[in-house]
Amino acid sequence: MQQSKQRIVIIGGVAAGMKTACRLRRLDPDAQITVIDRSRNISYGACPLPYYIEGLYDDITEVRKTPTGVLRDENFFARVKGFETLTRTEALEIKRTEKKVLIRNLDSGEESELDYDKLVMATGNEPTIPPLPGMDLPGVLPLKTMEQAQEIDRLAETGKNAVIIGAGLIGLEVAEALTERGLNVTIIEMKDQVMSTALDFSIAAMVHHELSRHKVNLRLAEPLQRIEGEEHVTRVVTTKGVYPADLVLVAVGVQPAVKLAKDAGLKLGETGAIEVNAYMQSSDPDIYAAGDCAECTDLLTNQKVYVPLGSTANKHGRVVANNIAGHEEQFPGILGSLAVKVFDLNVARTGMSSRDAQLIGLKPESIVVSAPDFAHLYPGNNPIVIKLIAERSSRKVLGAQVAGPGVVDKRVDVIATAITLGATVDQLAQLDLCYAPPFSNAMDALHQTANAMRNKLDGLAESLSAVAVKEMLDNSEEFIFLDVRSPAEQEVVSIEGSTLMPLGALRQKLTELPVDTLIVPFCKMSLRGYEAQLILQQAGFRNVRYMEGGILGWPYELKK
Repeated sequence: MQQSKQRIVIIGGVAAGMKTACRLRRLDPDAQITVIDRSRNISYGACPLPYYIEGLYDDITEVRKTPTGVLRDENFFARVKGFETLTRTEALEIKRTEKKVLIRNLDSGEESELDYDKLVMATGNEPTIPPLPGMDLPGVLPLKTMEQAQEIDRLAETGKNAVIIGAGLIGLEVAEALTERGLNVTIIEMKDQVMSTALDFSIAAMVHHELSRHKVNLRLAEPLQRIEGEEHVTRVVTTKGVYPADLVLVAVGVQPAVKLAKDAGLKLGETGAIEVNAYMQSSDPDIYAAGDCAECTDLLTNQKVYVPLGSTANKHGRVVANNIAGHEEQFPGILGSLAVKVFDLNVARTGMSSRDAQLIGLKPESIVVSAPDFAHLYPGNNPIVIKLIAERSSRKVLGAQVAGPGVVDKRVDVIATAITLGATVDQLAQLDLCYAPPFSNAMDALHQTANAMRNKLDGLAESLSAVAVKEMLDNSEEFIFLDVRSPAEQEVVSIEGSTLMPLGALRQKLTELPVDTLIVPFCKMSLRGYEAQLILQQAGFRNVRYMEGGILGWPYELKK
């Protein structure tokens, strides 16, 4: 007797949903696959939308096209991929006992039912809209859909002032886009730093400086009160000021779209997203959840987390399809790896921050190292600043944050691999990475950072972060801030409050320095700062700590 075709219904036609459908068709040519989505625009990439607003490409439909320029519409998926897609179709109810989904055509209003053997929830996320006055005014909107990107683009054509609520990834990317369009941009953030859940303050401060350098008005620790206007938004009111606005982007975050799942009695996790097991099954084994509506597991802590990213959604979709088709696979979890470009500054991170590690009871150690992204003698090299976090006793790598105009993503990718495989800083220092002057130094920036961490863990180096030194300067604490660069370097740029004593002259001038006062040497990258620390300690100075990262890692204003 011939086995009946497996009926698969997928609710959601963007990243996770379409990845599931396409992979499933490759594995099971006979399955009856139906994807439904409320929108007419399916299978689009939301991450490139800020670059459309900036004007880096003109055709908004590029976010729906294949690399060869083919539009991924209903006909494409029917003819090339071999499954049915119902757009402008809303799932109203999941009837789990009957294994049916009640749907409605949003254009005709007609309702019908779809039978399923396996159901996939790929409903994505919804922008969080604070319950404050004025959020419904014309000109106030989030950025999730193609239509919203087009509306922001239209408003930017005539607008002069833009206010962005929230300093996360979308807020920072759109701040750059609108600044490049010639608008005056203000970012309102209630926390005391940008990307507060992803970056430690020392790296976030570099983003603050970059925004200031490009005339973005960054307002930190400033909660929003209301948005004002009559027929259109005109201003934004916070606890500390009033800001004119021709358009307002609400980018305070997203929440999982789980109403349909909740109404069907599926279990939600502690994060508010759909709870799934390692096979991406919900509390109903015949219903899977993938993408931004599903919970994830943190690889380091084994705790449940909600980190909506397109990269994760695509991995989810593949795992779901494999399991439905009988190719058993587990999704191991995530590290929260991400990258963002903020004007000329590239920022990437993975794993834990120092704060994350402390919150779960670990004893982390961190180090900040500055280095060129490839050989300094090869044209086009740029600096990067790496903050590496490791666990003191086990020496295992816990996380990293990298920022600078140079190449940051490949370093974070290596760190993500190291964390996944349980590597220590000693193993990181010995990785056989590629070397050629156009790509790296003989000792890559990661090698240098790992070795600096080893020195610190082994008690061979004592250091202070730039943030700690800045606090000491601001508090007028007694210490000698020793610039061991050359006079020519200091003439170009220096840090207010420092004293010049070139490394080459340090041994001859030891008697000019007080033995008992804290001395903090630094240089451009603090390699010479570390050497100065050793010279001073070997001469009997016991209170010496070099400043990590040097001038390149100083995230504050410099004296020029």
